[in-house]
Amino acid sequence: MATSVPLLTREQLEQLPARARAVVEYRKSGLSLNHIQGCPLDCAYCIRHTYGLWDARVPKALMPDAEAVEELVNHRYFQPHVTPVQVFNRATDPFLPVVRPHTFAVLEDLDGRGLRNHVLVITRHQLKPSDIDRLNHLVSLKVTLLFTYSGIDDQRIEPYPSRVAAESLRLMSAPRHRKYRVVLYWRPLVPDLNDSPQHLDVAYHLAQSADATVFTGLFYRNEIAAYYRANGLPEPYEDTARRKIVPEALERRVLAAFEGSTPLFRKTSCAVSYVHGLPDYNGHVGISELCDICPLSQLDLCQSAHRVPTAAQLHEVANSVPEGRGLVVVDISDQAAVVSGLPDEQPRYFIQHALGFQVHDERHPHHAGQHGRAGIGWEGESS
Repeated sequence: MATSVPLLTREQLEQLPARARAVVEYRKSGLSLNHIQGCPLDCAYCIRHTYGLWDARVPKALMPDAEAVEELVNHRYFQPHVTPVQVFNRATDPFLPVVRPHTFAVLEDLDGRGLRNHVLVITRHQLKPSDIDRLNHLVSLKVTLLFTYSGIDDQRIEPYPSRVAAESLRLMSAPRHRKYRVVLYWRPLVPDLNDSPQHLDVAYHLAQSADATVFTGLFYRNEIAAYYRANGLPEPYEDTARRKIVPEALERRVLAAFEGSTPLFRKTSCAVSYVHGLPDYNGHVGISELCDICPLSQLDLCQSAHRVPTAAQLHEVANSVPEGRGLVVVDISDQAAVVSGLPDEQPRYFIQHALGFQVHDERHPHHAGQHGRAGIGWEGESS
């Protein structure tokens, strides 16, 4: 198929920041494919800040779609039918008009290989009725559309209106018979910005159209904070953090607004697994405090699949990739395996998905009650 997004030249590729040149990168909810980068939507909190790509507003391709898919499926971290995949979730929106053909090219290529992997497609853009038919022609993949919706009204922070995502969610969830699933990705929730009773009520009613809802907070990294300060934007927190920030009081208000009346999850993988009738591929069920809002049927399903690995099994999986060979198992409990010796998060996610069990880095402990989030806004303020 003809390329809709222009290809970067070799010289242009070499000028990209090192992290931006990585077409395949592991993130917690899946192995992320990002051979198209650049987005004009200009959300002030965009993760592009951390990749040195904030000024990349015009989508450009690092390589053709077919070549990118080959790189994904032949990647050392990719496991057929097992590894969750994310498409264009780091530096563009997969349903920008110019990017949409590439999104479908990737999905149809993967599906044509008979792969049954989860594929997460995260968007805030306008979808069309024709997208329903095209997605329904996919046979094997477990596709989930996650509609990023915040309800933020401040156009300095989020110029592209949330109502577009809301309309797209309602459109795509309307068909009674569809092979894909629809999740309300309610984020980022920020105190005093989009957490008024009216904001919560609107989100609650929108959630009735989705198969499930996941709520989460703001990634407030140093680069994003610097952008806020430089542009005179109201700073949501005094400190930055490596994890998403959802203050305890905000979470309590969200849970009260939903009152257990609609499927609501704290973690993306929990919602994605639920809507496909499968146990959580991240194995969160060992951390019971995460699951106290889950539907009982899903809790039973996850518990039935819960298997605590041995140290030997952890080493066997880790040793299958070069970055995992330094793994040291610090502790194993029903909740998680605590490890050290890994260079970064990517091999840890690989091990976690291969075993369907939580794997935590000793350097970044999880604290009770914070649900793997930053400590900002929680008693004790551990991060």
